[in-house]
Amino acid sequence: MGQAHGDCAGDSAAYTARALKTANLAIVFTDIKGFTERTSRQTHEQNQRLLQTHNALLAPLFKAFGGRILKSIGDAFLVTFESPTQAVLSGIAIQDRLWHYNLSAEEDSRLHVRVAVNVGEVRVESSDVFGEPVNIAARVEGITEAGEVFFTEAVYLAMNKAEVPSQEVGTYELKGIPGKIRIFRVPKAPYRVEAPLLPAPPPVEPAVEGPPFGNIALSRVPETGPGQELAATAAALGQHAAALGGRAKSLGGQILEGASRSFSPLKARLNPEGKLQLPAGLTRRRLALGLGGLAVVLGVGVVAFRGSAAERAISDFESAAPSERNALEVKARKLIEQEKNAGVQSYLYGRLEEADGSWDGALRRYRTAIKAGEGDAEDRLIGLMEHPKCAVRTAAAEMAGELRLSSARSALKSLAASGGPDDKGGSGALGRLFNCDSRRAAKSALERLKDG
Repeated sequence: MGQAHGDCAGDSAAYTARALKTANLAIVFTDIKGFTERTSRQTHEQNQRLLQTHNALLAPLFKAFGGRILKSIGDAFLVTFESPTQAVLSGIAIQDRLWHYNLSAEEDSRLHVRVAVNVGEVRVESSDVFGEPVNIAARVEGITEAGEVFFTEAVYLAMNKAEVPSQEVGTYELKGIPGKIRIFRVPKAPYRVEAPLLPAPPPVEPAVEGPPFGNIALSRVPETGPGQELAATAAALGQHAAALGGRAKSLGGQILEGASRSFSPLKARLNPEGKLQLPAGLTRRRLALGLGGLAVVLGVGVVAFRGSAAERAISDFESAAPSERNALEVKARKLIEQEKNAGVQSYLYGRLEEADGSWDGALRRYRTAIKAGEGDAEDRLIGLMEHPKCAVRTAAAEMAGELRLSSARSALKSLAASGGPDDKGGSGALGRLFNCDSRRAAKSALERLKDG
């Protein structure tokens, strides 16, 4: 009995140690300005579409900068990051992406979000975090203006000031928080580059004609160059297609017809079943970029398709709350299994692995898809060479060299020239824990392309 009691005591101690796990994390809170007021004057369907668009725009950016979405409650996100720098950059990227989205959105569909960041030691339990740093982040979010990124002095002291411009807002007494907290913000572009950027009295800012933060963070995210950003914005607008009904169908037909006339070599058309039929070598992503460029020339809006049922399921899984992810993953896998084309199936599995944060598994799937001739997988692999994590860029570059992808030459040259902010620091993913160097990987891949 004594031994049994001792074992139980040991098990209890071990359980307590696990339950009281702590970590130093950056905490990000976001919410939509005036959301409660809007819900009172909109229908349930309008509110649902607004939240779907909000999630589709924000969730991928959190994940692109290494964030872990713990909660998505209504219009609010609670996200954790290992890096305070990446946490603030994600907020900057969000504000610029929403600026792009709001340019084309109707007034009642526009989104104005506030972002607040704090860092400190928190208690981690399952899919939640607790502690004073969380409370402080929530209080800071309460004083943050829409369209702004506010952060605490703790974040300012811990982040890389050469990457994130900063400006002191002031010292605040926050409800329930002992002492006063110094608050900083990310000033609006344009920036005078200094390292580090020290706090200064708020200057009179000129009218902003472009993105408020000059795309300094958004440009780091794969698939968000100038043309791609338009495509991403169009994809978010596609959330409203159900409400637009016949107008969307008519507009879509006009755009496809115009694209076919203007870009006759593409010859994209609808088959008798109404599905988009593409010639060999033309991927959905390349067509989206072409339509984005056409929209700029013609001055028209684009209602973008969200892809197949499997792709929509993957997108829903990626932006879902933790409690919903298991069911959505099962749904996505069932839809992927129905895909008859082996290359497309491997590509879709890769996107699902990527949405789940399994970069190693995703890259293996992309390799299989590329070998089967799937162009979307090739585009995705090339896009990953701009990923914020060194290990992901390195793995993508190595795979491009291994597969002798001549289409990756431009991306490899760019990576070989500039690398990334975390090169030689190691990001911890895919087993590359130390001395990660994506520039060297890109140069090696380029040599393999020469040999091939």
